[in-house]
Amino acid sequence: MTRLTTTHPATATHAAAATTPLTFPTGFLWGSATAAYQIEGAVAEGGRTPSIWDTYAHTPGRVSNGDTGDVAVDHYHRFRADVALMARLGLTSYRFSVSWSRITPQVTADGLGPVNAEGLAFYSDLVDELLAVGITPAVTLYHWDLPQALEDTGGWTARATAERFGEYAGVVAAALGDRVRLFITLNEPWCTAYLGYASGVHAPGRTEDAAALAAVHHLNLAHGLGAAAVRAAVPDARISISLNLVWVRPETDAAPDVDAARRVDGLQNRVFLDPLLRGSYPADVLADTAAVTDWGFVRPGDLATIAAGGVDVLGVNYYSPTVVRHWTRERPKEYADGHGDGAASPWIACEDVEFPFRPGRKTDMGWGIDPRGMTELLVRMAHEHPGLELLVTENGAAFPDVVGPDGRVADPDRREYLRTHIAAVHAAITAGAPVVGYCVWSLLDNFEWAWGYGKRFGIVHVDYATQERTVKDSALFYADVIRANAVQP
Repeated sequence: MTRLTTTHPATATHAAAATTPLTFPTGFLWGSATAAYQIEGAVAEGGRTPSIWDTYAHTPGRVSNGDTGDVAVDHYHRFRADVALMARLGLTSYRFSVSWSRITPQVTADGLGPVNAEGLAFYSDLVDELLAVGITPAVTLYHWDLPQALEDTGGWTARATAERFGEYAGVVAAALGDRVRLFITLNEPWCTAYLGYASGVHAPGRTEDAAALAAVHHLNLAHGLGAAAVRAAVPDARISISLNLVWVRPETDAAPDVDAARRVDGLQNRVFLDPLLRGSYPADVLADTAAVTDWGFVRPGDLATIAAGGVDVLGVNYYSPTVVRHWTRERPKEYADGHGDGAASPWIACEDVEFPFRPGRKTDMGWGIDPRGMTELLVRMAHEHPGLELLVTENGAAFPDVVGPDGRVADPDRREYLRTHIAAVHAAITAGAPVVGYCVWSLLDNFEWAWGYGKRFGIVHVDYATQERTVKDSALFYADVIRANAVQP
């Protein structure tokens, strides 16, 4: 059962007090985003084999409350009803990810193995369901759930994983490319590399700095190989990658703080942007990390492959600002970077950089709220890479939600977060950034990685015991935005 009302007094009251709305360009895409392991469940159905997140979640102590994605929100069995819900909210786009373990469940470092027709059929049916109600699908080929068999032979530290990814991308594109125009190769490779291989708070849970930097390169290479494979299968496909770019600011204008911001910007932003859009790794990042690795895993021709993959539209994920300063060692180091309490740091070669605790409003994740970062990032991308289309592929907030006795989920904090961040996107467009769409994270409450089911990002509430969906007030607000193609300032 899904509870949905067409309007709510809170929405009407807000509208009555509104000023002149901020109108978006005609054809602007309004969507939502999800990830396979977080919502699908059915981990042992349809020919699927384990991913690194199956292994990680089933390892005691890795995930809060011992939660796993075994059932998640059962989207695998409920996708038709979930698509109907999207249509009722008025979404014009839906970004979902494909589980690699469903498509080539016998993959090894030596080859893809047989293609699983049942796995492809699930995503083909999902695409058809979306198109039938006028929703444009956007396919993410990788959202963190690497087949465990590939991790067993090195995972993203191994070149073979990038090579197999390119082949897998071609398989998915050939199956869906007659109906899907936009393929997003990777979601947030920063998290895969640094949280998975340096700090260990994400699967596969390794804490090896040199391995993490090898993973950075092989993820970049995977994008290049995957983009080429998609274009070979679907010549008119549009290629994207979703990067969790940060608006990084020094706490003061002092030279040590400014240098700390440079280093974090290099590790988070430029180490992915530069090979993709400039054909080289940032010289300062190579110098900063020289004591960790000589970057010998970068082979002749790799950077050309990455740059040739390029992007037709750059996916930008933004949630929270990042403030850094030089650590003087005069006090205990502060780690308010929003990435959990791992046994090690994801910030390689940044021993004297700290992330100070900041006052102000925060989400349930402890992340600061500052929509200015959205505008600043989009405008920066427009200035540094003129003419490159931009798509906000994730933006949202976790807050503790409760279904009231009347069946309503009032979430004013999330609604205000969305309003201000959507307005910030409009400000970027006004400043000249060519932003073509916005996807809220996330459609549904779901398995929030190492946090398990304890953090709710959805605009639709899910009762995990019954799988009942209840539309939150923020979803009704978002539906109003979509209908008007505008937001109140």
